[in-house]
Amino acid sequence: MTATRLDELEIDEDLLARCVSPQHAHLVLEVLVVHANAKLAPAGRLELARCVVDQGWPLRRAAERFQVSHTTAKRWAERYRQSGAAGMADRSSRPHHSPARMSKRIERRIVNLRFTARLGPARIAIHIDIKKLGNIPDGGGHRAHGRAIGTRNSQRTDTGTRRTGGKPRLGHGYLHTAIDDHSRLAYTEILPDERKETATAFWQRAHRFFTDAGITVRRVLTDNGACYRSHPWRDQLAADGIAHKRTRPYRPQTNGKVERYHRTLLDEWAYARPYTSETERRAALTPWLHLYNHCESLGGWSGTGRSE
Repeated sequence: MTATRLDELEIDEDLLARCVSPQHAHLVLEVLVVHANAKLAPAGRLELARCVVDQGWPLRRAAERFQVSHTTAKRWAERYRQSGAAGMADRSSRPHHSPARMSKRIERRIVNLRFTARLGPARIAIHIDIKKLGNIPDGGGHRAHGRAIGTRNSQRTDTGTRRTGGKPRLGHGYLHTAIDDHSRLAYTEILPDERKETATAFWQRAHRFFTDAGITVRRVLTDNGACYRSHPWRDQLAADGIAHKRTRPYRPQTNGKVERYHRTLLDEWAYARPYTSETERRAALTPWLHLYNHCESLGGWSGTGRSE
């Protein structure tokens, strides 16, 4: 790794002037610089290509010799045939044409906000997620009384259905949550499932909640769950005039605000004390949610217009 100063990089001067204040212009960035003689850097690629093209090596033999895949060996050999040694240099991965590219003016505004205000890509948005939570048996579960008593209470709880072997199906509750990206105002409901109809109806109520709080929703960020890819969900957001953004697959940190809220919810409500039944725990959710949204010390809503 080689340390490179901002003024040594090829950055548009006008863009740099708009995005970086003078006191930050000296910042040092870590930039990966590949040595020209490293394996399969330009010199290594040229050697591989000459073995195949000039010396007649089979592709598989060359790939094994240089410890690369067959397709990689073929690619550099083809480039050597087309462009000679000059073809071994790195090429930009930037597409030749970008018809949907945003204007330079908007690019500068975005980069300026990323540098100065440290804003992410979903600044005025609602983050939505679902948390699956096991129901508590009557008398309390293993978190309150230990494994032995918790198991006994589970056996005694009458849920109307039982598994093979006689164990009751306690089921799960699904915490549907919407949280404002800026103010952290949160709205949560415990619902019986995570089907598309349930999620869509939840959003309708959540949207009314945020509207009543004076928050105009422009974007909604969700994961890639089936309910959020459904036609009812898509149609509802379209009717509300709201853009739908989805996180990258297997990257829950993209929706980190609602993930962190769910951790707080579990610690301070779901597992905060030994509940004796699921009914008791659910009754405690509304008071806790009110406290979260109206008490800054809990990290809740602190935006303009916050209720007192």
